[in-house]
Amino acid sequence: MIMKGSYVALITPFHPDGSVNFEKLAELCEWHVQNGTDGIVALGTTGESSTMSHEEDDAVVRRVLDVVNGRIPVIAGTGSNCTETAIMKSKAAREMGADGILVITPYYNKANDKGMYHHFVDVADAVQIPTVLYNVPGRTGCALSPACVGELSKHKHIVALKEASGNMSYMAKIARYINDDFQILSGNDDIIVPMMSMGGSGVISVFANLCPQICHDMVHSYLDGDHEKARDMQIKYLDLINALFIEVNPIPIKEAMNMMGMGVGGYRLPLCEMEDSNREALRRQLAVLRG
Repeated sequence: MIMKGSYVALITPFHPDGSVNFEKLAELCEWHVQNGTDGIVALGTTGESSTMSHEEDDAVVRRVLDVVNGRIPVIAGTGSNCTETAIMKSKAAREMGADGILVITPYYNKANDKGMYHHFVDVADAVQIPTVLYNVPGRTGCALSPACVGELSKHKHIVALKEASGNMSYMAKIARYINDDFQILSGNDDIIVPMMSMGGSGVISVFANLCPQICHDMVHSYLDGDHEKARDMQIKYLDLINALFIEVNPIPIKEAMNMMGMGVGGYRLPLCEMEDSNREALRRQLAVLRG
């Protein structure tokens, strides 16, 4: 698998009682297929998998795969701070037919480089399907060192890194490991184009939940050599993108989708509704989509 383009970090829609809204999930998946999304990443941070059971995780992946039916790649978030649990979840995703897995750094444990390396290698060896590393230290309290990225990039089943530190200096240090078999995708919507200027091949995007075609066009404009258009799009939508992170993800993106009439429901505690002042700030930024 060559990870390239605009992958959506898919939200998980809920009913008012907090159960997964599988009908809406199917509707969203079909919408993404029809609106330029290059791949779907289910059960990432944006998908609220941290408050879902393993059985719910499996049911979500199964529904996404059924709806997509091979038309675009489906990547399942299967990470855990327990390596054995990550292996178990990854094997389940493989058996259901996922095209690849997204595996987060083992949060809370704060493993050293050796432990971090073996965590990812053991998962990748166990499933032998395309594996995407996920570096998001602002969430996990730990990070992949550049040296560890370099070693992991050599593994035949590790095909990409979702880099969500927001640190362009870090990106400069790991860009040297990009090759035909290892890609880096932005995990930050506000720096998609800057990341691509250093060799990134696309994004795993929160913004794409709301604007799949716009996100696709931005990424592919850059890939097709129209860097000016891509830059202009990044700047045009930057204030909206920033508003989507005015509170912790995925609160603002779900609020925005609901404001646009998409009916994706609420959250599971400890996440809850936005503060009124932030909701109004987000509402104002959505005007860019109406005009």
